[in-house]
Amino acid sequence: MKAPRVTLDQWRTLQAVVDQGGFAQAAEVLHRSQSSVSYTVARMQEQLGVPLLRIDGRKAVLTEAGEVLLRRSRQLVKQASQLEDLAHNMEQGWEAEVRLVVDAAYPNARLVRALTAFMPQSRGCRVRLREEVLSGVEDVLKEGTADLAISGLNIPGYLCTEMSTVEFVAVAHPDHPLHRLQRELSFQDLEGQMQVVIRDSGRQQPRDVGWLGAEQRWTVGSLATAASFVSSGLGFAWLPRHLIERELKDGLLKPLPLDQGGSRNTRYLLYSNKDKSLGPATQILAELIRRFDAAPLDAPFAAPPAPNGES
Repeated sequence: MKAPRVTLDQWRTLQAVVDQGGFAQAAEVLHRSQSSVSYTVARMQEQLGVPLLRIDGRKAVLTEAGEVLLRRSRQLVKQASQLEDLAHNMEQGWEAEVRLVVDAAYPNARLVRALTAFMPQSRGCRVRLREEVLSGVEDVLKEGTADLAISGLNIPGYLCTEMSTVEFVAVAHPDHPLHRLQRELSFQDLEGQMQVVIRDSGRQQPRDVGWLGAEQRWTVGSLATAASFVSSGLGFAWLPRHLIERELKDGLLKPLPLDQGGSRNTRYLLYSNKDKSLGPATQILAELIRRFDAAPLDAPFAAPPAPNGES
């Protein structure tokens, strides 16, 4: 890639000439001599090989090519400024990236609110979001490849903050044989039916959380796949209520009338990497996660405006 012939300073000078309406006005704003500003723009045109400005009376007016190039240059100068700001923030201890690993059963709606509120405060910090199932979150945290982790499991050796609970409901299609019994169901009724379970993404100590020892078991890779299977009449499963509200409303799923254990609540916990101190961006995101975790999912929420009025 060849080096650009025109510098950012030259693009800034051209922008000042256009925005201020002339060379003299631009020179005053830039605290430079008018001859220096005129030479900079003339040199730009020579380097680019196209005329950028024409003089109309006492005013500098963009040519058609100048309009196109100036429009593109504004984005270029803006990105350069953002890059310099990011470097400054990193020098002050601000992270370039926050790594967040989340159990797939945790409500996405809460995360969306927290991340939306984080954006205008992020100072260019990226968020790397990773979804895991059950002990997969623990593996990632212990590997040191996550700054924050949300899990429904107690992870030994780590301090945590308690968050909200997620209700898991035993469900099946309304035409499933279990519903056709038309009575309260027991553990023995479930044993003879196929259960759909979610594969634990952990590699160290994967767990069969929720499996009742049914003779037939189908293991799938995601909650969405499990919900799709069970909604189609294939087996029964315990699924997060917030993920299947539409299926329940549309009559594709129906809670099983179990004599006990038809629903269970899992408490989610927020962990942080214990081997490194939390940077300012990570602390802000952790606080926002806690704040929006405590807010009702149906509470009104407006995304904060983008900085500097950008859209």
